[in-house]
Amino acid sequence: MFSNLSYKTQRKIIITSFLIVPLALLATFSFLPVANMFWYSFTDWNGYSEKEFIGFENYKTVFVEPDYFRVFAVSLYYFFATFIQMGLALYFATILSFKVRMKNFFKGVLFFPYLLNGVAIGFMFLLFFMPNGGLDTVMDWLGLGNFTTHWLGNPDVINISLAGTSVWRYMGFNFIIFLGAISSIPGEIYEAAEIDGANRWHQFRYIILPSIRIIISLNLILAISGALSAFEIPYIMTGGANGSATFVIQTVDTAFKYGKIGLASAMAVILLFIVIIVTAIQRKYFGEGGD
Repeated sequence: MFSNLSYKTQRKIIITSFLIVPLALLATFSFLPVANMFWYSFTDWNGYSEKEFIGFENYKTVFVEPDYFRVFAVSLYYFFATFIQMGLALYFATILSFKVRMKNFFKGVLFFPYLLNGVAIGFMFLLFFMPNGGLDTVMDWLGLGNFTTHWLGNPDVINISLAGTSVWRYMGFNFIIFLGAISSIPGEIYEAAEIDGANRWHQFRYIILPSIRIIISLNLILAISGALSAFEIPYIMTGGANGSATFVIQTVDTAFKYGKIGLASAMAVILLFIVIIVTAIQRKYFGEGGD
């Protein structure tokens, strides 16, 4: 069949044939839903009636109505927790990249939370934060009983508690990525630095940080995107109660609890653009070519 065709033409036909199925699946399950989401965001639709085109009204509602706009403030807790999470992950990865007793044990301890199911973690920390639960007991042992509170019932601390749970849940992922990147640095560089009198801090600042800059940038993108789209832990532990609803929880409730598919689609589009903008800023100022 292909005998009369040139090698170059046969090669193009074979490559195209293998690409048809994955491209068709990508278009069907990625591009088409995104395109529909953009269209739905300009309509007033409850999921089953006729769609009514209303222009940018859904977007105005998100930014004007306090019930929809205040969830952006909740994301700030996870945003700041992201830097704590990455700082701790980089700290432990750096320490465990050198010679430390029981190194493998500590690696397993730090990475283990990431392997747990999110639902299990949610129920674990529900017991941990409940009145007279694990956290209150520990604080009583330390003589800090006067500082105990209803960790998931107090609107002033509930998001701090949930963000802290998120740090514990996802730090292991950042840790293992950082550890792999640091371990790839040739040992001869450290030996030369020690001969020149460099201590551990100098090695971290002048060898480790420049060598893993791209990995830090990648983890930063993933962590910030995760902070903006936090859902699993707050939804399982509180369902968005007491002011803990994140942007994604609010979007899900808007779509499936209140039947406002068009408004929820607008919220999803806004989140998509926020993630794209954050990624673009990070790549411009903190990427490989940044100063």
